[in-house]
Amino acid sequence: MNQLKTVLLLGILSAILVGVGRALGPSALGISIALAVVMNVGAYFFSDRIVLAMHRARELTPSEFPELHRMVDELSARAGIPRPRLFLIPEMQPNAFATGRDPEHAVVAVTSGILEVLDRRELRGVLAHELGHVKNRDILVSSIAATVAAAVTYVAQAVGFFGAASSDEDGPSPLQALALAIVAPVAATLIQLGISRSREYGADRTGAEISGDPEALARALEKLDQAAHAVPAPLQPATASLFIVNPFSATEGVLTLFSTHPSMRERVRRLREMQVLADGWPVGARDATLDARG
Repeated sequence: MNQLKTVLLLGILSAILVGVGRALGPSALGISIALAVVMNVGAYFFSDRIVLAMHRARELTPSEFPELHRMVDELSARAGIPRPRLFLIPEMQPNAFATGRDPEHAVVAVTSGILEVLDRRELRGVLAHELGHVKNRDILVSSIAATVAAAVTYVAQAVGFFGAASSDEDGPSPLQALALAIVAPVAATLIQLGISRSREYGADRTGAEISGDPEALARALEKLDQAAHAVPAPLQPATASLFIVNPFSATEGVLTLFSTHPSMRERVRRLREMQVLADGWPVGARDATLDARG
């Protein structure tokens, strides 16, 4: 299924780029086709590097944050996957994501803020979640989606800027340029929506199974969700779907239909139900039991 999604995403990328070139005029069509080919190859083989570069992430050596490395070693062994490389994103909003082509080329990136906000148990839960993405083999399709979204957004912005000022009769009118600048990023967001929600539920479950501690991940998600509302997110909107929580303030009501992440309340509920079942308590006694645990 993930291989099919990858093919579909790359096909959508090609269609959007060629469509933009056609709208710009006959002279730009050939260039857009060549760009589509280059982007397909680049997105498949280098999407992880592109995403890491966009966030100015740097690799952490084993001597840096040794406790973090020990947790990744332990959880990777429990998951039965190769140990991923660790990267640090210099941002204060607490968050994390996984990327890479496959488990053999996986990367887990955490922000500076997450190391300050979460305790050891909660951080272990987050790392297990990210390793869940690696184990479930959905890191390639999500990384490609983020790369596609970024590429389409940048192309649309360039079209909107240069096209609106162009007087070339073969080029787009100012109205066409404005439409491209608005519609293309929306299309890129819809691409991400097709993969984000279900994969987060899956990574929550797999991560909870890897760590054996669903409650730790539930508590971490609650803290990270609160921080997403309180701490500014100078992060790339195109890569929002990669992160464990949406780095931009969550919306309510009808706008949640356009969120790149599922309901945080539902994610936490499912994890705590897993904890209740794992502990052997009656599901009906969940609320009272969790209140007693604090």
